[in-house]
Amino acid sequence: MTERSASAGEAPVRCDSRDMEAAGATGPLPARLHMAGPAAGKRDTLVVFFHGGGFVGGSIDEADEFLRQLVMADPRQVALAAGYTLACASPFPAAVEDAHAVLLWAKKNKAKLAWNGKRLIVAGIEAGANLAAVVSLVARDRGGPALAGQVLIMPMLDPGLSTCSMRTMPACLDKATVVDDVARTCAEGYRAYLPNAADRTHPYASPLQSSRLKNLPPALILSADDDPLRDEAEQYGARLIGAGIPTAVKRLPPLPLEEPGGRSDCVCTFALAEIAAFIDLQH
Repeated sequence: MTERSASAGEAPVRCDSRDMEAAGATGPLPARLHMAGPAAGKRDTLVVFFHGGGFVGGSIDEADEFLRQLVMADPRQVALAAGYTLACASPFPAAVEDAHAVLLWAKKNKAKLAWNGKRLIVAGIEAGANLAAVVSLVARDRGGPALAGQVLIMPMLDPGLSTCSMRTMPACLDKATVVDDVARTCAEGYRAYLPNAADRTHPYASPLQSSRLKNLPPALILSADDDPLRDEAEQYGARLIGAGIPTAVKRLPPLPLEEPGGRSDCVCTFALAEIAAFIDLQH
C-alpha cells in the first residue's frame, strides 16, 4: 500500500494494489489493479495500461509507481496494468488479441475492478502504446468495447524505423549510447514481433499505416524531445487530427536519462500532470 501526503487537516490518500488474472485471448494474463481512496464504491473511469519492453520483455511491475500516482491524483479512477503475450512466445497478432480480450474481460468484470463501467480508457508506453493505439482500432472495427480515450506514451508505431528521429538521432546526441540502445531495442523487438515482413504494413501492427482513422476515441500522445520515437508519435497525432479525432500532442523536454531503463520512469513522471488532466477531461 502506498500513501500520498495530504495538506494540513486532510487524511493521506492511500493506494491499494491487488494482483489478479485477466482473461487473454488464449488463457489467463497477469494483471494488477490500483485504486485510491475508500475501498467502498465504484469508480467512474478504468484505465487499462499496457507496459513497454519492445514486445519481447517488460512486465506489469514496471508501471506500479506511475499508476499508483495516477490514481492517487484522482481517486475517481482505477488503473489496471495488464500483461500480454510476448513475441518470444507468440508473435503478432497474439498481443493484439490479448489486449482486446482484456478490454472485453474488464467490461464483464466491473464489480471485481471497483468500476461502474462508465468510462474505459486505454493507455501504454512504447510497445504498450502501440497496443493501446491498435486496440482502439480493433474495438472500433469489432463493435466494442467503447473507449473514452487513448493515452499513447512514446508509442512504437513504425516497424519500418523510417522516421528522421529514429534514423539520425542516435548519431547526433550527447546521449548517443542510450538513444542508440533505444533504436536497437525497437529494431530487435519488431523483428521478433513481426517475423512475417508483410505484417509490417498491417494497420494492427503499424497504426501509422492505417488509412482508416475516423471514429476513434480522443487521444493524448506524448513524445520526448530527444527520443527516437518522437517523429512517429507526432506524425500519428497529426494524422488523427486530420481524421477529425480530438487529439493533444505534447512534446516533453529532454529527459535526464542515465540508462535506457530509466527512460520510461522519467517520461511517466514528467507526463503525470498531462495524463491526469486528459483523463479528467473525459469525465
